[in-house]
Amino acid sequence: MQDPPLFHVNDQRQARCHRWEAIVAGEIEARRPPIPTQRFKQPGLSGTATLSVQGLKVHFNRKRPLMASLRGQVRSSITAVDDISFDIQPGETLGLVGESGSGKTTTARAILGLVQPQAGQIRIQDQTLAPALDDRPLEVRRLLQMVFQNPDEAFNPYLSVGESLSRPLIRLSGMSPPEAIVEVARLLEMVQLPAGYADRLPGTLSGGERQRAALARAFASSPALLIADEAVSALDVSVQAAILNLWGELQAATGSATLFISHDLAAVGYVADRIAVAYLGQLMELAAASDLFKPPYHPYTEALLSAIPLLDPETQPARVRLTGDILGPLDTPPGCPFHTRCPRRIGDICRDQKPAWQVSELGSRIFCHIPLSELEGLQKRMFNARNETAVSP
Repeated sequence: MQDPPLFHVNDQRQARCHRWEAIVAGEIEARRPPIPTQRFKQPGLSGTATLSVQGLKVHFNRKRPLMASLRGQVRSSITAVDDISFDIQPGETLGLVGESGSGKTTTARAILGLVQPQAGQIRIQDQTLAPALDDRPLEVRRLLQMVFQNPDEAFNPYLSVGESLSRPLIRLSGMSPPEAIVEVARLLEMVQLPAGYADRLPGTLSGGERQRAALARAFASSPALLIADEAVSALDVSVQAAILNLWGELQAATGSATLFISHDLAAVGYVADRIAVAYLGQLMELAAASDLFKPPYHPYTEALLSAIPLLDPETQPARVRLTGDILGPLDTPPGCPFHTRCPRRIGDICRDQKPAWQVSELGSRIFCHIPLSELEGLQKRMFNARNETAVSP
């Protein structure tokens, strides 16, 4: 890997990028990195899914004021996840995107057994998971591992990196302490850290080094599924790229599946094989990563895509402005949860009736009342204008 020189694009522009010619030629969309080659078999061909989530619902009871309790008022509940379903195939990365309050983290916590759902079923490798973590055997816990946004959450600050890596090896994989020491050295080498880092405390490592060590800890028990909740959002952009590339290499080598949660659609587009878009606890769209960036897409996805910045600060890309009230988790409507902000709302049907899932020619599943042919016609004009702006020299 070589640092690119400063290339002369035209009389008014220079670019420090090895692939600027491909961007200008339109071979690469300037809004996001190229999609990696899919590493998994298509659903239906790969046998048992690594993870299957069906009809997941999670509600949280609100605290009642004292007087309300004395009056016997019914405690209201907050809907965090409302009937979410998806699966992840072996070796696949499913990206889960959405703004704050969309239910991404609650979905992850329910899968991990840290919150108990009110409805739905979660299965890993054809085993139905108990709702609570304490009711799951160690062998099942070994199959699920978490990578946190803050790598400090994965480590005890008073234990060395080697001691922290040894614990899952001894507890979940049944290794002896001498075997664990040898494996720790291998894990550190796997994430491109010197073996001597095993003796260092987490606080002496840089942010990128701690996240590499956190990856080593997550892969230590040979999990079937990794859950990454904003795992690189706290890192510098250059460090993010290195961690994501390393993650892809480790995943390809181990065959683990990943649920990659982020608000950054560009980063998710880089690492994911498929992408699920969530809003107010419901899925709005589920598509292959290479297809999500092509119309038709859900109006909420359209707004997210329009917010991805262009590389050229002088251009003015078409931007979807969302207006209207943002519904809270107490205001779950009978229809589409996005109807109050949707720029393409077609009437009361959006408020009163839940949409049916529509499937596009590309195989994308879109949760919307608007016919896909109509959506595609409306969105293609913006899509073409945006791409012409993105690649113009």
